Amino acid sequence: MSLSDSAQTSVDRPSGVFGVAILGLGISLPADIVTNDDIAARLDTSDEWIRARTGIQQRHRAADDQATSDLAVEAARRALDDAGLEASDIAMVLVATSTPDHKIAACAPMVAAKLGTHAPALDLNAACSGFVYGLQMAAGMIAGGTAPVLLIGAETMTRVVDPSDRSVSILFGDGGGAVVLGPDADAELGPFDLGTDGSDPTGLYTEAGGSAVPVTADIIADKRHFLTMRGREIYRFAIANMSESSQRVLDQAGLSVDDVDLFVGHQANIRILDGVAEKLGIPAERCHTTVHLHGNTSSASIPLCLADARDAGRLPDGTRVLLTAFGAGLTWGSALLTWRNP
Repeated sequence: MSLSDSAQTSVDRPSGVFGVAILGLGISLPADIVTNDDIAARLDTSDEWIRARTGIQQRHRAADDQATSDLAVEAARRALDDAGLEASDIAMVLVATSTPDHKIAACAPMVAAKLGTHAPALDLNAACSGFVYGLQMAAGMIAGGTAPVLLIGAETMTRVVDPSDRSVSILFGDGGGAVVLGPDADAELGPFDLGTDGSDPTGLYTEAGGSAVPVTADIIADKRHFLTMRGREIYRFAIANMSESSQRVLDQAGLSVDDVDLFVGHQANIRILDGVAEKLGIPAERCHTTVHLHGNTSSASIPLCLADARDAGRLPDGTRVLLTAFGAGLTWGSALLTWRNP
């Protein structure tokens, strides 16, 4: 049976569902931990204020000599070890990130080089939805015979936020998560629901640094090269689109929320996660969260949360996981994943 056949062959598999499994999972978190009290020591805020509004207790911060590619490589090596594979076995490297090492070139080829492979490699940027987007890209590649695929979500978000901006700097952390994906006739990945609304990206974006607004000394002086966010607007967008996208995935699969064993959303804010779960009707005991430990790590947040759920014993073989995310762009995406243990 070919790789393509093994990824597609199944009995009564719904449309949009792939025979693809996570073969290995690994994470990377910088050693430096920034607590709410650390932030309160330099900004007008407190541990109680941050927890009440975000659920975040701490976040990791990359060292001065750590770049996104370093976090990606560490997570990737651990995922490869977990899968029992070498970098030379990988057919494609995908890096979901909105904080690459450089504007040009892409992060993924550098990650591949550091891993010791000349496999094709590319970045994808759907911001915090990037990992879910990457899952569908990887599933399609595997169905076409390109396998296994190494998918990494890695970010150094603390490099792109203004540390003096209380509304943003309390939210973000750094980290990486990686999965090795391969064909498995008994596995199920999908259906997927992905979408965007780019009519007004200014609710969550960085104005300067691209071709529209190049960086100048005046831009830097005005701090227009930092990430900005209109919190209330994004809060409403996130709950509405994550819940609607999740419901579309369930409808495509012919399932209800009662069929979901574990809910893993993008770890942006506990109030958003609670709001989505409430709209969908998923009880708290079937949700797994790590936002209190990592803050918002953008494209890394879902693999970090999956790794934590596995370590906590919440991913026995056959667990049906609902994944959903939103991000700058604005983007959203959801997917179903049936967890497979070796």
